[in-house]
Amino acid sequence: MVEEAGKEEIVLIDLFDYGYHRSKHLIRDNALQHVWSITQKHYGTNIPFTYFMCYQDPICEEKNPHSALPEMDLDRLKNGYKIVKDTNMAAILYTIKQEIDELDKSSVLIILPQQRKLHMDVYIEQLFTAVYKFTLECFNGHHDDENIIQLCVTEAEKSGLADEDFKQIVKKYIISYLQSLPSLKGKLIILKSQIIPEDSFLHGFSTRSGGISSIPTLSSLNLFSSSKRRDPKGVVAENFRRLGKAAGFDPETYVPVKVAHSQNVWIMGRPEPPVYDGIVTNQKAVTIAAPGADCIPILFCDPVKKACGAAHSGWKGTLLGVSMATVNAMISEYGSNVEDIIVVLGPSVGPCCFTLTQENAKAFYDIDPQCVIHVESSKPNVDIRRATRILLERGGVLPQNIQDDTMVDKSQNVTLCTSCHPDKFFSHVRDGNNFGTQICFISLK
Repeated sequence: MVEEAGKEEIVLIDLFDYGYHRSKHLIRDNALQHVWSITQKHYGTNIPFTYFMCYQDPICEEKNPHSALPEMDLDRLKNGYKIVKDTNMAAILYTIKQEIDELDKSSVLIILPQQRKLHMDVYIEQLFTAVYKFTLECFNGHHDDENIIQLCVTEAEKSGLADEDFKQIVKKYIISYLQSLPSLKGKLIILKSQIIPEDSFLHGFSTRSGGISSIPTLSSLNLFSSSKRRDPKGVVAENFRRLGKAAGFDPETYVPVKVAHSQNVWIMGRPEPPVYDGIVTNQKAVTIAAPGADCIPILFCDPVKKACGAAHSGWKGTLLGVSMATVNAMISEYGSNVEDIIVVLGPSVGPCCFTLTQENAKAFYDIDPQCVIHVESSKPNVDIRRATRILLERGGVLPQNIQDDTMVDKSQNVTLCTSCHPDKFFSHVRDGNNFGTQICFISLK
């Protein structure tokens, strides 16, 4: 999206190109003349806080930190500036991203040489989301001197790589950097159910520690990237890689539901619906999953017929019967006996923290009056877990084959309240719209 000129909150100036840090002052001065011309067009003399992005040569680093930028030009930046250097552009941009996230800024002008635009498009795609609004202003950084021109030509252009091949090279730099970042909020922890047979199924419920997401409400093992949130695809992919390594599954085999708060179920191997909140399979070497950040992530398995399922059940999906729809898909497709199916409800918002309007709460009251607390309140508390158990039992699932927060041994409980445990889980109810997401996952061994 293109911003109105002069409305950007932050300016980034890309001087990372290999030519700038080693070239004569002539090319640096020439580039900065273009930069000042562009900033004047956008802001006049009132240039916002500015970041200079520069290559850091570990061998030839000069003692003067401002050596790449003439002192006289920096006087123009009355709102402040910062020089960020590294050998990897991903490190520079991610450092800046974290700073502008802390300031809650999102509108950015990037000034860069024309030959760097393809680089920047990939970095923006992998390290930012649609929350951020970028304006890119390019200039021709070449000079008449043939030797200086050579310094400005990228290595990819020299070798004649196609754009898509070049993009893959840039992504490798991004991946390498993100993999080098330390885990936040402690080690990665996966919750497991004691009633899902370990000899037949790999499974688990993720928690929020052990990832690299840095935004407080998304920190640290956020597993969902959205156009409405600030955690980008590259970071979430790295979180998945770490989860897969810890859990023992290949993230490349990961297949999540496509959340629509519905009762739709996809039977893998059949045509895939456009949206579905349940998924079942009897295929090995594939990991199926469902998200949850207050909604219930539910796992299903049949140790006899060797089939499994996963479902996302919010209050709407609960009323629509997505849990029994998933059970019925296993019965109809794999010949499962309902009495053999095991169902485990994962971390989700409890009745202590979840409320609905009177009208919506009535539908849960009709399932069982005990599903609604403070029924006379304008916003009664609702127990979507209890409603899920009742609907499963009515469908024929054995009570002892359903694991939820009613289990006697609380040390084995995986159906903890997401809102009540900010150290362990993400929660939409608690954190608002910029919330993180955990998942349940299962696969056949």
